[in-house]
Amino acid sequence: MNSEDKNLATANKTQSSPKKAHSDNSDKLNFWQQVRENGLTLIIAVVLAFLIRVFIAEPRYIPSDSMFPTLQQGDRLVVEKVSYYFHSPMRGDLVVFQPPNQLQMQGYEKNQAFIKRTIALGGDIISVQNGVVYVNNESLTENYIAELPLYNLLPLQVPEGTIFVMGDNRNNSNDSHIWGFLPETNIIGHAVFRFFPWSRVGSIE
Repeated sequence: MNSEDKNLATANKTQSSPKKAHSDNSDKLNFWQQVRENGLTLIIAVVLAFLIRVFIAEPRYIPSDSMFPTLQQGDRLVVEKVSYYFHSPMRGDLVVFQPPNQLQMQGYEKNQAFIKRTIALGGDIISVQNGVVYVNNESLTENYIAELPLYNLLPLQVPEGTIFVMGDNRNNSNDSHIWGFLPETNIIGHAVFRFFPWSRVGSIE
């Protein structure tokens, strides 16, 4: 190889080094850019999941048979929270709620959720006589209960801002006939859909 060829080879080698360094820097830049994008995506996903759970809907697990036969132990439900931003619960709604003070005084944790059926609203008069529930002196047709209640309840007027709730398993339910009225401020949401077990997937009423 003559002197001119050697000089040309050295020049080519020298020129290729900046290109390789530039490629390495570009790869590092792309790597950290991808890390930032993935991190941002993860943060957004976590924030959205949190906002959805707090303000829109959340899953819940049924730990007891107090709502049998409508709900069974082990059922998984979707509890929606949007509708009660616009109106109060309606009779028949299945509401999920934090225990009121009466239950917390009995040792229940504040974050321990209950689920019951809304039977009477603020201003209503509720009573139970001879196995029949009356609201405003009208008997309720309840084809969703496990059995007729074996207790009586003298007429009570539900205070405004509260509701009267009962379990569908009337004789095996810790509900308003025991501890009183439920403040609407304790309500978490409205149970509307069962997503497990697969054999009973569907809306609930």
